[in-house]
Amino acid sequence: VQLQASGGGLVQAGGSLRLSCAASGSTFSSYSVGWFCQAPGKEREFVAAISRNAGDTFFVANSVKGRFTVSRDNAGNTVYLQMNSLTPEDTAVYYCAADRDRYYSGGSVEDYDYWGQGTLVTVSS
Repeated sequence: VQLQASGGGLVQAGGSLRLSCAASGSTFSSYSVGWFCQAPGKEREFVAAISRNAGDTFFVANSVKGRFTVSRDNAGNTVYLQMNSLTPEDTAVYYCAADRDRYYSGGSVEDYDYWGQGTLVTVSS
């Protein structure tokens, strides 16, 4: 599967963005999907994850709970990350990743086999 993340950009603090992870080359519903972010000089961090098929299992990191939600549209081969109430601390490159081995892959980078190229989110104060 090939993944294409998009939707990043420059936004003021308190604003919203919706990131998209579009898949091609395989049946995307068969993959669990995760979102990760990486700020300059920092390790890649878990943001959110959603199970394969109906996406009935999902989780977001404590740092974004109440502000970010993850969802999927299998008909459109896309997983979304809705980001609300953004703060400058959310500034990072955001990556989507996919895993076919597990129903739900959670927050471990090592569990994902396929990665998109990343989309930059910049939040100004």
